[in-house]
Amino acid sequence: MRWVLVSWFFWFFGLILAQKPQVLIGTGGVGGVYFYYGTTIAEILNKAGVVQAQAMQSGGSIENLMLLRDRTDPARGLYYCGTALPDAALMAFLGEERFQGRPAPVRILFTMYPNYFHVVTTEESGIRVLQDLKGKRVSTEVPGGIIEYEARILMSAAIPGFDPKTHFGKWERVRVAESASLLAEGNLDAFFWSGGLPTGSILELAGALSRRGKRLYLVPLPPESTPVQVLQRRFPGVVDTGVIPKGVYNTRYDTPTLTFWNVFVCPASLPEEVAYAMVKALFENLPTLHAAVAPARDTTLENAVRSRGGKVPYHPGAVRYFQEKGVWR
Repeated sequence: MRWVLVSWFFWFFGLILAQKPQVLIGTGGVGGVYFYYGTTIAEILNKAGVVQAQAMQSGGSIENLMLLRDRTDPARGLYYCGTALPDAALMAFLGEERFQGRPAPVRILFTMYPNYFHVVTTEESGIRVLQDLKGKRVSTEVPGGIIEYEARILMSAAIPGFDPKTHFGKWERVRVAESASLLAEGNLDAFFWSGGLPTGSILELAGALSRRGKRLYLVPLPPESTPVQVLQRRFPGVVDTGVIPKGVYNTRYDTPTLTFWNVFVCPASLPEEVAYAMVKALFENLPTLHAAVAPARDTTLENAVRSRGGKVPYHPGAVRYFQEKGVWR
């Protein structure tokens, strides 16, 4: 009889676990903020017990949105969520570019923190403006990613008829950590990146250069420049301008650049109660997130709803939580 009761207990407990939704969180590459941010969110959700969450390394925004669209399986209780740049989320929602003909049913759970666009090089490289990248060894991040897409728009506005295969001396398409290593070793002249402040790989690069008597340089992207205005016209209301303070990476000057407020997204099929529970668990544990990831200091209740004026809708479960907290007005 005792054996029967024990067996029943484990069967029942296993059934409860099996019924708990599985949430796979697409992040980015190791060395970028997305990876550490998404990993911490998974830990918070698991500890709260609202879902079975697992963070996964990925190619970033575009891949995360494709996983959301293609791999989510509500019948199995499996949902792909992820971190994403707002311009990528907009393209996915509208069915543009790589989502042509197959838009993603993307919904925002909350707005995370701002990304700052980086064009990273060294002072000794002689690179001061985008046009100086002609003939240089340059990485545009992972193939087909949103950073590469943004980089090509900027470069096309700076150099008429731009083609990375012919205008770059060597075209690399690697993650931020590898780009930073290549630049530190003298095997790369510059790379494009979009991330929170500070991005760990670039912070480490700045330190490595400093120890060799060299200095990091960030190519300025002034708001009045043609490349910046072209990208803003491509994504109206999504792309903003800002400044990377010189103290972040010990650069000689503050650097004007582009900014994007990242969003945490899930599929529309995620049950409302689950979305509500996920958002509630996260925002009740913000100190944990803030302590783990420096850029997460901008993840607040007030900032969480700052994307609500855009075309990509928020998930009803998230809206309910923010209404209860008085920030959704």
